[in-house]
Amino acid sequence: MKNKVVIITGGSSGIGRALALHLGRNGAKIVISGRDEKKLTETLRELAAEGIECLSVVSDVSKLSDVETLIERTVTKYQQIDVLVNNAGITMRGLLIDTHPDVLQRVMDINYMGTVYATKTALPYLLKSKGVIVGITSIAGYRGLPVRSGYSASKFAMNGFLEAIRTELRHTGVHVLLAAPGFVASNIRVAALDTNGQVAGESVRDENNMMTPETCAAIIVAAIEKRKRVVVMSFLGKMTVFFNKWWSSLVDRVVYNQLAKEKNSPLAKK
Repeated sequence: MKNKVVIITGGSSGIGRALALHLGRNGAKIVISGRDEKKLTETLRELAAEGIECLSVVSDVSKLSDVETLIERTVTKYQQIDVLVNNAGITMRGLLIDTHPDVLQRVMDINYMGTVYATKTALPYLLKSKGVIVGITSIAGYRGLPVRSGYSASKFAMNGFLEAIRTELRHTGVHVLLAAPGFVASNIRVAALDTNGQVAGESVRDENNMMTPETCAAIIVAAIEKRKRVVVMSFLGKMTVFFNKWWSSLVDRVVYNQLAKEKNSPLAKK
């Protein structure tokens, strides 16, 4: 990764921040984006303190103009893009019958359209560098999760989009990686939208027993370097994908029962 220019959307916390540090320590030049200027500044200082060459751009990936500014500022400073990590994401929690459609739209705009905007805008430069496009997807993109219908839909859409792009680009030298973590200890569940679009403010799962962002980042970086097509990061995730393909009715029951155990789960009332 020496002297490679890496853009990481949603790079101020969680997996994005861990990736920025890991790749930066390997010699990459890091560009992080996010909506929270304060968090971006804190992460930028952390990177700079380690001697990592870096740039931060306040950007909402659901807005094409913001993404165009992100790409423009990156190219202006570094003249190239070698890796694009589509990491920015948000989740939601609630039964469909109770959830306002605007919540589903917001999740789709950030998780899916954010990936579309960033990939489309960065693509001319990735073609020149024969670079790498990474989508931080989820097991929810391979197996629909109840109470997270909007999140699952956005990740299924991301998977389909990037698989199609991988096929389009197969003779260009540009590589596409789909990286699917399981549950990772990050702030995504704390920032989950409820049925009315309000931020939940707390996690419904035990964050202490989850994979750390640092471990997740190390797996993703290794997959980038090896140019893997797909990496599913947990044993449970691999089993879910496998069994859902062959015994989906069994997985329906198991997934329902597991998510019904979450704190304040609406499934527990059924």
